[in-house]
This record gives sequence, structure tokens and C-alpha cells, in this order.
Amino acid sequence: MPEHPYPPIEPYDTGMLDVGDGQRIYYEQCGNPAGKPLVMVHGGPGGGWSPGSRRMADPAAYRIVLYDQRGCGRSTPHAADHGTTLAANTTSHLIADLERLREHLGVERWLVFGASWGTTLGLAYAEQHPERVTELILVAVALTRRVDVDWLYGGLRRFLPEEWARYRDAVPEGLRDGDLTQVYDELLNSPDPDVRQRAADAWMAWEDAVVSLDAGTAGPSAKRADPRYRLAFARLCAHYFSHGAWLAENQLIDQAHRVHGIPGILAHGRFDPQGPLEAAWQLARAWPDAELVIVENAGHTSPAIGQAIVAATDRFRPAG
Repeated sequence: MPEHPYPPIEPYDTGMLDVGDGQRIYYEQCGNPAGKPLVMVHGGPGGGWSPGSRRMADPAAYRIVLYDQRGCGRSTPHAADHGTTLAANTTSHLIADLERLREHLGVERWLVFGASWGTTLGLAYAEQHPERVTELILVAVALTRRVDVDWLYGGLRRFLPEEWARYRDAVPEGLRDGDLTQVYDELLNSPDPDVRQRAADAWMAWEDAVVSLDAGTAGPSAKRADPRYRLAFARLCAHYFSHGAWLAENQLIDQAHRVHGIPGILAHGRFDPQGPLEAAWQLARAWPDAELVIVENAGHTSPAIGQAIVAATDRFRPAG
């Protein structure tokens, strides 16, 4: 199966939704206006969506909604700007934004698709608003627990010692043995623009090194070459991860009972370097309605993961 079996499409509707706190989020709708509503929750935090994301579901069957979370992509104000405060950018704010978007679009219930960080946000949203979710598709499951963050920004150093040394040594010497997500969070909010950009570049170099471990991946996306993208992405990631995404350590699994009765697919690469399979397996055990799909010989962004996404959206595609 090709990674993108559906042809390129353009949105039939775009807009900027005022969600309060001086924030406006970009959204677009593609596919069939009368189709089954499907909302795509992107990764990062701060990753935004790209045109290829429109091609992960059948446009004849689905009303596909994509949007950029606060501070990234085409949403405003942008996190790359030092004057943009992140005080009103937390998981609870993002959950509320998703619900406002649903109401704005006049959607009663929708299929929620999340990838990577989007699985944290998509699941948190579903646990808070289960009556609004028809199904859940969570790909490259990330629960954003402290143990998960420690793995991504610490444990993986055993596989990438040289790259890890560069990531660690990019911060002031006296701070290198502390919590680097917190240190980077401070650097990325420095009043000095050179300090901010150097921190963003070092953060993204580590992220790119981790992606390079994926089996068969094409490597980092082209948009990462944009300094503003790198700055916003790194700043939002450090902001969320240094605060544990404002979630209790095992909150999403402990509250999985709230999505019982909602069909789900959890697709995860067997060799995903960014997050071991264990998290998806633990979630599947706590949520009997979810099917765990282990994608063999795949990482976080391998082509086989794209194929698993299409297979999942096809599974929930309405008949006829």
C-alpha cells in the first residue's frame, strides 16, 4: 500500500477562530462537506499540519478538519516571537480550543485522530468529552509522562552519545546535570534572540538525530529548515515537557475508563525510538475497546506508519 493512496486536495473552507486569550487558531476543511467528520490533532507540540496530512483519509467519505494548535503553524500569535506569552498555552487550553472548533463547525461528534504529541492531546480531549467522540485513532502513542519525557530527552543518549553530548553541551556548563527540558525552557525564553535561536537549533538537532534512527524514514521534514519553525517548535516542546503537560503522571491511563465504549486503534512502530511500545501496550490494556496495531520494523515516522494511518481511517470509513 502506498503511503498516500489519496490524491492531493485543497481545502474547501479555511478560517481563523478566536479562542480567547488573544489567540486565533487556523483551521481548514477538506474532502466531503457531507462526509463523516474527522479531526486531525497534530504532533509536536508545535508541529502544525502540512498538505500531505489531508491525504490520510478518503476525501469522498470524510469531512477532514485540520488545525494548528496555539502558537504554531498559521495560528497567531506565533511562539517564535519572544513577545508571545505562553501563559495561556497549556493542555487544558488546547482541549478547550478543540471543543470550540467543534462547536464553531457545527459538528455533533467526530472521529479524533492524533499523532505523537497529538495522541496525548487527542486522548485527553476524548477523556474529557467522550460524548463528542465517535472513534479514536492514536498513532505513535505518546502519553507525556515524566518517564516518557525522560526517555526521549535522556535515555536515548545511549544510542546517540555524540549527538547527546552536543545537545547537553549547548547549555551553560553548570546546568548540564539538571533537567535539560527545564534548562532549555529557560534558554528559549531568554531576552537575547541569539540565545533563543542557538537553543532552538540545538534542540532541533537532537530531535532530528532521534528521527534518523527510524527504519526507512525519509528524515526530518523540510519545514524544519525554517529558523522560525525551529524556534516555535522547540519553545513549545520545552514549555509542555518541562511542565509534564500539566497532567498527573499516569493520568491518561488512569482515566482510560472514560473512553470505554469508544472504538479505537492504537498504531505504534515496534522500534519507535521516540517512545517505546510499552506505553501503547499499557494503554491498550486499560482500554478494552482499542485494538493495538504493532507496525513491525517501523519507527516513529517510517513509511509503514503512514500506511497504518490510512488503514485505520479506512477501517472507520462509513459504508457506501
